[in-house]
Amino acid sequence: MTAQILDGNALGQKLRAGFKFKTDELAAHGVRPGLAVILVGEDAASQVYVRNKVNACAQAGIHSEKYLFASDVAPQEVFDKIAELNADPKIHGILVQLPLPKHFDAEAVLEAIAAEKDVDGFRAENVGALMQGHPCFIPCTPYGAMKFFEDAGIRLKGKEAVVVGRSNIVGKPMAMLLMHAGATVTVCHSQTQDLKAHCLRADILVAAIGRPKMITADMVKPGAVVIDVGINRLPDGKLCGDVDFESAKHVASFITPVPGGVGPMTITMLLANTLESAERALTA
Repeated sequence: MTAQILDGNALGQKLRAGFKFKTDELAAHGVRPGLAVILVGEDAASQVYVRNKVNACAQAGIHSEKYLFASDVAPQEVFDKIAELNADPKIHGILVQLPLPKHFDAEAVLEAIAAEKDVDGFRAENVGALMQGHPCFIPCTPYGAMKFFEDAGIRLKGKEAVVVGRSNIVGKPMAMLLMHAGATVTVCHSQTQDLKAHCLRADILVAAIGRPKMITADMVKPGAVVIDVGINRLPDGKLCGDVDFESAKHVASFITPVPGGVGPMTITMLLANTLESAERALTA
């Protein structure tokens, strides 16, 4: 058996084709969706992510603004910029690229973003709304994973789901979304004993732990759906996920590649959230 590839580039393009209708509809009301991206420091990976997000906005007809700060910038300068963007009616979404330098309180920075512009869904009140099953904005990476299930017709109700990783950005919201969809969810992490035994129970296996090729084929239940959120750079410069793709694809029924899987969908759902924010602003 060879798994069917869940292609994030293809699904992302399909979804983005539908965004043009929304941007045209908003334009008819004199509104152009706007996203502001803040990057602090010179982290190479973050610079790539920001560039990809800005390019995706341009392709979707979304106005974008990019604000770059040196790594030693005083946090107050970033807070002042966020306050300015909160008050700017042209901006419907604000994204602060993580990670931030060590002298920043990342939680305080994220909380400074207005809830109605928190298109990453990271503010405490938006996290709480997600837990209650009434999200304002769904965090983009888990949102993209759910779109894979929807597009491929993968049934979640009653399935055993295992999420490896408990981050606020991916692991926890992913678990909540799977639970709301009717799956029975186990969250594993660095303290989990016998990780392999947990993974082998999974009909749906989501790897988001940040360790290259940690999930091997012998940890995958035959026929499982594998979502690989990890993106790691190997010593030879190549990218890989948290799953050993080449071996796992012969065990799973569906699997996401790295690159080209979850990454493009994360950006796609960021655009979707920005459009939704603009639509809400229009009717407010």
